[in-house]
Amino acid sequence: MRRRRGRAEVETVGMSFLDVISCGFGAVILLLVLTMALEPVTAERQTEDLRGLIAASEAARETLIRDSAALRAERAAKEAALADIRARYAALDAVWQGAKGRTAAAETRAAEQRRLAERLETVRQELSDEMRRLFSQPAYRPPGEDATIGGIPVDSEYVIFIVDTSGSMRSRAWPLVARKVDEVLRVYPRVKGIQVMNDMGSYLFDTYAGQWIPDTPARRRAIVERIGSWNSFSNSSPVEGVVEAIRKFHRDDRRIGLYVFGDDFTGRNIDGVLAEVARINAAAADGKPRVRIHAFGFPVLFLSELGRANRTRFAHLMRLLAERNAGSFVGLNGLE
Repeated sequence: MRRRRGRAEVETVGMSFLDVISCGFGAVILLLVLTMALEPVTAERQTEDLRGLIAASEAARETLIRDSAALRAERAAKEAALADIRARYAALDAVWQGAKGRTAAAETRAAEQRRLAERLETVRQELSDEMRRLFSQPAYRPPGEDATIGGIPVDSEYVIFIVDTSGSMRSRAWPLVARKVDEVLRVYPRVKGIQVMNDMGSYLFDTYAGQWIPDTPARRRAIVERIGSWNSFSNSSPVEGVVEAIRKFHRDDRRIGLYVFGDDFTGRNIDGVLAEVARINAAAADGKPRVRIHAFGFPVLFLSELGRANRTRFAHLMRLLAERNAGSFVGLNGLE
């Protein structure tokens, strides 16, 4: 009886376990069936969702591209506007700097003119008693009011100009030099000959070297015009030109007026120059020098302290040279 009851219990337990296992497999199979049945719908939905996301991303990307292009265009426009503003600022700054420079230059020129006027006044005050006496002598007075240049006698038949062609003269006084040459020529209605040399003895016109230039209206105009572009080496000493002119052109039957235009004298021996000129320009039988020597002093070096010694020597030499050779020395009071 016991065996039978034990087998029944075993069979009961075994059958229950199998039932459970069978139900479990059935449930798994059912889940698989349900999953496989719903899978196409889920995949299609996910695909649609992904497509929607892709489309939204593309739209957002297109929007970003358009916004980026607009921003780049706006930036380029602003950079162009900034460049234009900088260019206008640079132009205005250049104008301002130019005006500032001109103002400073004008103030400098005004100060130089004031110093020049003061120094020229000092030079005029230092004219020697002998010079004043020379101006007052009847023998040296010009024949009429229209035949004077600052009190210089103009009774000569021939006129020679000795012009300092140094850099200081050319850079500061050249327009005035040409104008003064023209003024001197205008005082002489007619002469027998004209010559123009620089302070080294070089000729303005090589074709007339050692000869007189004929006095015609055309030649006078040519002389003044040619001086404007004349560029010849100079040692800033009128001695060589004066000596060459007297030796080359002096004759006993010629009344020659020699005009020296300069601003400085680089030599050291003033007495030697005076002695040499006195030797070759010895007085004629009537006691007058063969060649009248006049001088125009251009106040170029009064604009700088560097040439103070040279300008003083020039003024001293020209004053004595004119005084001893029946001429006059005129110190110009400006370069305008």
